[in-house]
Amino acid sequence: MTDASPFPLNVWYMAAWSEEIGETMLARRLFDTPVVLFRTGDGGVAALTDRCPHRFAPLSMGERDGDQIRCPYHGLTFNRAGECVRNPFSDRIPRAAVVKSWRVAERDGIVWLWNGDDDACDEAAIPDFSMLDRDVPPLTGYMPMAANYEFGTDNLLDLSHIEFVHKGSFAGNGVIFAGEHSVVEEGDTLRSNWWMPDVDAPGHTRGVYPPDMKTDHWLDMRWNAPATMQLEIGATPAGGARQDGCIVQQAHILTPETATTTHYFWASSRPTPVADEEIDKMVRGLLEQAFIAEDKPIIEAAYKNLDGADFWDQPPLSLGVDAGGVRARRKIAALLSAQQQ
Repeated sequence: MTDASPFPLNVWYMAAWSEEIGETMLARRLFDTPVVLFRTGDGGVAALTDRCPHRFAPLSMGERDGDQIRCPYHGLTFNRAGECVRNPFSDRIPRAAVVKSWRVAERDGIVWLWNGDDDACDEAAIPDFSMLDRDVPPLTGYMPMAANYEFGTDNLLDLSHIEFVHKGSFAGNGVIFAGEHSVVEEGDTLRSNWWMPDVDAPGHTRGVYPPDMKTDHWLDMRWNAPATMQLEIGATPAGGARQDGCIVQQAHILTPETATTTHYFWASSRPTPVADEEIDKMVRGLLEQAFIAEDKPIIEAAYKNLDGADFWDQPPLSLGVDAGGVRARRKIAALLSAQQQ
């Protein structure tokens, strides 16, 4: 642990979707640390620093022996707690033969890692994504991004960009300009919301509402540090109650791989109460077009265009609708400042 970490400490980071982790070891760099994850015999998830303390080989290149991992280089074997339990060259196990075992929690189909002091670990602080748990599981995906994670946060907390970036997928078609934007701060949580009354039925209601039907449409985004976001996309017949509307729930969770690269995990509830292969294919294609073909290029290009300069040193122009991303950056800066002090 170091107070000079460029990433917030004592927060939960998403490491993987639950479905990604099985008997086969999953190697993933998280907050610039190599981590190996695997599912243990009791169904739980173990996470170890993916670096043997002897000559630093990745343990993920080794072999599993039950709930233990054998290093591929010289055969030191470590249990799920990171303790060396076998030295093939001696009955004596060196005192330094230990790797870090990370605190793990699994909830709502997400595997979380605690990056901080174990004594401060609080599972109650894990952001709630139970809204994704419906009659059928959500569609999930992953996208690597060659940009700092806060640039992804900027994009997600300022959804006004859909009018320009997502013309081939979501296509705002002017609804943003007919809407009202608000940012609300509730303790450690930020909410960046759009309310667009009396507009044509948005795309997520296709097959539910006629396309020319007037609806009240909303986009409600929740943010928690470091970059964990939940988006509710909703529409109801104009003047109707929200709870009676057509609602899609999404997860947008960004975990820094390094200071300059990011893991982008996404999920979306299905628009129908039953799984439909054809509809799933259509929805996944639409989401991948929006994220991979539209969001990713502009975020990466904007980050690259800074040429390594600090975001605030430019300085960035404010348009008001970007207040959510600005506040999130301020909160991250406050966390980093506090832990450095």
